[in-house]
Amino acid sequence: MRAVIQKVLKASVSVGEKISTIETGLLILLGIEESDLTDDIEWLSGKIARLRIFKDGDGVMNMSLQDVGGQAMVISQFTLHASTKKGNRPSYIRAAKPEAAIPLYKKFIKQLETDIGQEVKTGEFGAYMQVSLINDGPVTIIIDTKNRE
Repeated sequence: MRAVIQKVLKASVSVGEKISTIETGLLILLGIEESDLTDDIEWLSGKIARLRIFKDGDGVMNMSLQDVGGQAMVISQFTLHASTKKGNRPSYIRAAKPEAAIPLYKKFIKQLETDIGQEVKTGEFGAYMQVSLINDGPVTIIIDTKNRE
């Protein structure tokens, strides 16, 4: 699994019309590949829930999403597994097919809800979506469960 995590003041997703919005929190773009397992879900969700990227009273990034009571939004994005090694047209061969990706996507959302103790907003899996955000900082972090960095 690969996630692009953006600390936001607000974010929304539309599929023709607005379907989800959040205020202060994290917008998580999630790419799922064929080799992803439940272990990847648990590790990534826990890492995101505990990321200390929100400012404390001294202005230091020392607080997690849980600490600040922030919200989370997860958007599926198979293009995070694009390979541009050959030519100029990206290949998405590593991205999981919907029949494998959808159950993992749903499990990830449930796990993150458990880890942060609140509902996670989402987009619509497989839909053409418009995502709007106000990045706070800006703070953008990329995590890949295959590297565990």
